[in-house]
Amino acid sequence: MKTRIASLALLATSVAALSAFSASADQPRNGARAMFGVIPADAPWHKAPQRGAAQISQWNGIFKDHHGTTRNFTMIGPDPSKDNSTTVIPFQVVPVIFTYAAFHNQKFNPMKDKYPNGQKVMDNFLASPLVQSNVSFKSGKTKVGKTQYIDAYQRANFWLNNVQKNKNYHVVLGDPQMLPAMKITVQSGQGTIMQNPFGTIDVGTYGFGAMDVQINNYINAHHEVTPDQFVFFVSDNIFLVSGGCCIGGYHTATARQPGGQTYGYTTLVTEQKTGSFSQDVSAASHEIGEWMDDPFTDNIVGCQDNSILENGDPLVDPPNYGGIPYKVGDFTYNLQNLVNVAYFGAPEWSANKQQDFQGLFPNLICPGQ
Repeated sequence: MKTRIASLALLATSVAALSAFSASADQPRNGARAMFGVIPADAPWHKAPQRGAAQISQWNGIFKDHHGTTRNFTMIGPDPSKDNSTTVIPFQVVPVIFTYAAFHNQKFNPMKDKYPNGQKVMDNFLASPLVQSNVSFKSGKTKVGKTQYIDAYQRANFWLNNVQKNKNYHVVLGDPQMLPAMKITVQSGQGTIMQNPFGTIDVGTYGFGAMDVQINNYINAHHEVTPDQFVFFVSDNIFLVSGGCCIGGYHTATARQPGGQTYGYTTLVTEQKTGSFSQDVSAASHEIGEWMDDPFTDNIVGCQDNSILENGDPLVDPPNYGGIPYKVGDFTYNLQNLVNVAYFGAPEWSANKQQDFQGLFPNLICPGQ
């Protein structure tokens, strides 16, 4: 086991340290950084279960970047330039319950823990615009529909590549299937409980590599998890660590396209204030957005800030780490802004020829393009 984790830690150098800045009253303490992780789908400890299931819905595209280099990519759903229908991706959710043995068995349980308004963390996630079509979204001034956030983003991303005409094009997550919880007991030396470096509440830590081992063991043990579905592991108030804190989530697959099992992990931080990294669904929106556009973590691009087409990484900046507030009922969700494919040197296919969903960065393009 130690060898597997050590190998994982070496390959975890693909973790993107997106914001590193000196501490102050409203900035992280103890050298913490806002980070997200990436693990290659063909990592040696990944093994795709042979279950005979269909592959997840996916399409292959191509573009020439600003240097004339041909870039191939795979994304979730059908080709938006050719399809005019709604594609529903089967969606499985796994609560992750952490128990810290060395800290009086303190638990972090998204099924029971609550936000300050009294709402349970998992219930809040399932009611969010990531899962429900409860917000009428605009990309800049363009209305892209009352739908799930990542579907709205993808519609805007390819708006001028026929989505404007193919008005019924949608790729949405299906009704969540709740799977049995994954339970992790953190022994002394495997993690700690500390004050949130981005706030004041207690948070737990756990190893990035160890987490991926746990998730792959879970997938292999649960035959209801099949490659035609997206499975999402959800904790609350837990940061993963790899050479430092704090990783809010990651996504990958158990094998290369087209047949690998795609999956993601996120933590939902219950501290509701500007500058609280990974608060509510902000990290979840980052990871589901990146899963949509780079499901097998192998869409290679010619950028100096990121070698793959990860659409969330470029916009994780303080003071709110890219989070944009959307009020649903009496709760304000933070959905992270995402860059469009034009950021990576692709043609300007997006609504209003924007570089990002919100239209906040009109001249933004990745270093190297």
